Amino acid sequence: MDLRIRHAHSHEYDRIGEITAQAYLGDGLLDFGESDEYLGELRDVAKRAAAAEVLVAVDHGHILGAVTFVPRGGPMADIARPGEAEIRMLAVARESRGRGAGETLVRACVDHARATAGCVRVVLSTQRTMHAAHRIYERLGFTRTPDRDWNPLPDLDDITLLTYELTL
Repeated sequence: MDLRIRHAHSHEYDRIGEITAQAYLGDGLLDFGESDEYLGELRDVAKRAAAAEVLVAVDHGHILGAVTFVPRGGPMADIARPGEAEIRMLAVARESRGRGAGETLVRACVDHARATAGCVRVVLSTQRTMHAAHRIYERLGFTRTPDRDWNPLPDLDDITLLTYELTL
């Protein structure tokens, strides 16, 4: 395997959006399935790339997965405070899982955060059922921050997102 992490190219946005959407749909992470409004956000890679960095894991030209790295607040940040970078929308194609792409993408985000002036912490939100992602975060030194857990849809009680942080 020749796994590389690089910035996404605009001609890859549709593929990245589908990988992300299918990962969330396939893992049952969208409460309203195909009609979930968040599905549009997952597919809109151009919007993410305009406000943050979209990184891809590539093996011999084949995109295995992607992540959105938010170095400093802005419209793509959900929970980041001043001095914090945020990881969003980590997804690996089902057929590419188990090859280290997810962990390598998270490591790349941490490296980017360390290279960002004034950044002292990396934060992220995750769903309760994303156990494989939790294992990656914990293996890399992220710790749970229950005081920052939040609900993107306050009208629905069962959508509380768990939060993690890594102090740099």
